[in-house]
Amino acid sequence: MKEKLVLLGGGGHCKSCIDVIQEEGRFEIVGIVEGVPASEVPASAGMTSASANLAGAVVIPAKAGTANPATAVAGTVLGYPIIGTDDDLPELVKKYRNFLITVGQISKPAVRIKLFETIRSLGGHLPVIVSPHAYVSRSALVGAGTIVMHNVVVNAEAQIGVNCILNTGALIEHEAVTGDHCHISTYAILNGQCTVGSRTFIGSRTVLANNISIPDDTLVSAGSVVLRTLEQPGTYIGNPLRKIR
Repeated sequence: MKEKLVLLGGGGHCKSCIDVIQEEGRFEIVGIVEGVPASEVPASAGMTSASANLAGAVVIPAKAGTANPATAVAGTVLGYPIIGTDDDLPELVKKYRNFLITVGQISKPAVRIKLFETIRSLGGHLPVIVSPHAYVSRSALVGAGTIVMHNVVVNAEAQIGVNCILNTGALIEHEAVTGDHCHISTYAILNGQCTVGSRTFIGSRTVLANNISIPDDTLVSAGSVVLRTLEQPGTYIGNPLRKIR
């Protein structure tokens, strides 16, 4: 029997995660929790706030006995129901063991970090999800709550932190290291023995040369080429690479 899994966040990244989970086949998706705090729920039933990032979801009166009637949400993502909001997490953790954060991450990982810490503090479990179309070396280490998406390669002795996104086609070469709460985007390449600090975003098709380091809290835009260690956090772009903020 498959273990049950609750997804946290119902936007576009969630849809890609659902595909990976279905292909992996280890978990049964129970439903999706949307981040609509009670303070943002309108007095009259209407569309959720833009931050919910879910077309078609509406706030509706809850049935008696639901975890938080003030924040009940109706809707589906790829056929899976919205079963509550962040306010419902304490009750959901009592009922379900496994949670995966399916909120996307580009400029700031704050939402993903908050959800990760909340689930951990409540005693929930954050499994590693690996697409059957990815390759992860037996000598690599992958932290809790990380998703390894289709066609990713994680080579020998690479180390991936907790709550990371290794997006479609990314290559993590031998002995490369990423910190926690990172997003390595589509077809990015981290060459051997390079280090990426925590809370960092590496954009699509960006290439990091061997043996370089990227500091914490850095964003490297899509298509960039990084040939040297970056000393200061910030936002970088281009080839040749330049710091823009």
